[in-house]
Amino acid sequence: MVNAHRPRLRFAQHFLVARGVIEAIAGLVRPAAGEVVVEIGPGRGALTEVLLAAVDRLVAVEIDRDLVALLRARQDARRLRLIEGDILQVDLGEVLRDAGGCRLLIVGNLPYNITAPLIFHLLAHADCISRAIVMVQREVARRLVASPGSKDYSLLSVLVAMRAEVEMRLQVERDCFRPVPAVDSSVVELHFAPKPRYAVQDADCFDRLVRQAFGQRRKMLRNSLLGLNPEGGRPWLETLGQQAGIELTRRPEELSLEEFIRLSDACSHLGKDRP
Repeated sequence: MVNAHRPRLRFAQHFLVARGVIEAIAGLVRPAAGEVVVEIGPGRGALTEVLLAAVDRLVAVEIDRDLVALLRARQDARRLRLIEGDILQVDLGEVLRDAGGCRLLIVGNLPYNITAPLIFHLLAHADCISRAIVMVQREVARRLVASPGSKDYSLLSVLVAMRAEVEMRLQVERDCFRPVPAVDSSVVELHFAPKPRYAVQDADCFDRLVRQAFGQRRKMLRNSLLGLNPEGGRPWLETLGQQAGIELTRRPEELSLEEFIRLSDACSHLGKDRP
């Protein structure tokens, strides 16, 4: 039986068992014509079964080979394509090409141990994703929707905002899972843009600058950004702040996305001295 599968700690397996929550998540999916639904971590197949009742074809990515075998034995292979492997290593663009659709619609209960890397993986494939309806730890959900100046505002908040709009959809208590995790969860919906939502002169420079800033978020920008150009030192930083029109005594959580873009564009204007 599928329910006899013992959760594996190394895969951070917590299976959603609350029927009402499962149906509520499935109700958010509603794929448009040409969208290919991809479930991340189908587990025992509770959500998978509900999705298959509503969509013609489903792709699911599962790392646990025992669960893959169980799902293959239980589901119609003509309607469910199972990919055995680590979602972080899956080329989502290739999944889309193989399915012959126009965009992917991602759904799933994201493993707690890889939540942030997995969201960054989705961002790397944002050009082929329309929406993602995902369950994450409530702390991560707060970071995804956080505004500048709040304690939850983070690297994740800024980088996600460049490619997606985020909505909080459902609050899910820990007792909806087996085994019961140590945290509560939330379901968020990300609406991806086919290209960056804001113009930036150098996307790589922007990414490095934001990561450098939040890598030392308790420090003022004049200290946390010093590592971008050690040879340029304080004079380079002073020029950077002047060109961006931003006081570098501020901390990263105080800056809006637009202000990070101004800093990044100032780096680009500095030519060879940019990071």
